[in-house]
Amino acid sequence: MSRDDSDRYLSILPDHLHSFMSIVNSDGLGQFQQDNATSHTSRVATKWPQEHACDFRLFHWPPKSPEKNIIEDNRDVLLHAVENRSPPPRTPMDLWTVLKVEWCELSTTYIQTLV
Repeated sequence: MSRDDSDRYLSILPDHLHSFMSIVNSDGLGQFQQDNATSHTSRVATKWPQEHACDFRLFHWPPKSPEKNIIEDNRDVLLHAVENRSPPPRTPMDLWTVLKVEWCELSTTYIQTLV
């Protein structure tokens, strides 16, 4: 991981984190957690959230925590469903429609296995 990656990450945080927090949390005090990606664990990248933690709740990501990302699991299921469609979606709008249909068909039981 280069210093450039950490610098780029830090150029994104101040510009977008606060506005994102205000969108997803009406009280403006959202929860923020970085995983252990190299760009998130550099000295400079860990310092910024600590200095601005009064603006959001900062959660620590345990060092030996598994990299579990339910978005990736859902993406894989949706991708598989789209690939098995006959006929396959031909336009971006067709793809969007298929994704919405398949998303709605994900069972609650399946979703609960991910968390």
